Amino acid sequence: MNKVSASAEEAVADIPDGASLAVGGFGLSGVPEVLIRALYEQGATGLRVVSNNCGVDGRGLGVLLAAGRIARVTGSYVGENKEFARQYLSGELEVELVPQGTLAERLRAGGAGIPAFYTPAGIGTQVAKGGLPWRHAPDGSVALASPAKETRDFHGRTHVLEHGITTDYALVRAWRGDRHGNLVFRRAAANFNPLAAMAGRITVAEVEELVEPGELSPDEVQLPGVFVQRVVELTPTQAADKRIEKRTVRA
Repeated sequence: MNKVSASAEEAVADIPDGASLAVGGFGLSGVPEVLIRALYEQGATGLRVVSNNCGVDGRGLGVLLAAGRIARVTGSYVGENKEFARQYLSGELEVELVPQGTLAERLRAGGAGIPAFYTPAGIGTQVAKGGLPWRHAPDGSVALASPAKETRDFHGRTHVLEHGITTDYALVRAWRGDRHGNLVFRRAAANFNPLAAMAGRITVAEVEELVEPGELSPDEVQLPGVFVQRVVELTPTQAADKRIEKRTVRA
């Protein structure tokens, strides 16, 4: 039951080229920076990433993106990263844009064993009708577009069928965790982290504070250890390394 890995490098060592990854975080809040850096050093490429966004230039998933390690991104926000825009528009990167709430539910559904669900989000748009550019050609034309999705009426309202997401691995960050993999997320880090962790077949969690089994009250556990296979304890320096994406202050 001791799921603690000796290092982040050991925890991601077996992630192969072409693997699919669910990655927690929102902007730069709750991003598993240490695991992402370890994966960068490990060298896996052709990765298919599912995450709310793809980091920023030089931080988060932006590290893997700049190195050309990511082949496909499923996400809901693509701003704040100039390299992301360049790769997408030049045809180097395939991108599936998903409404944010739908992305969250697709991850949760996949982790809960639910293959698909209906939602009204996206009806009347290219999300349901198809035609969103997934990949561009080098000349700027659309090389691959999203397909039309199945729709169905419920109580007089049209809904679109969305599929649950499961991935080969998941990388997440938690505030506290025990050796059994039970996790607690703090404030804004409780965004996509629990959902990404559920979706991964092998979930690796970096934790700011590692405690012994029994120290976490069952009432405070936000993600039970059944969803987590590996735990990495961060150093105090690693735990404190939290960049603010945009700082807004009064003049």
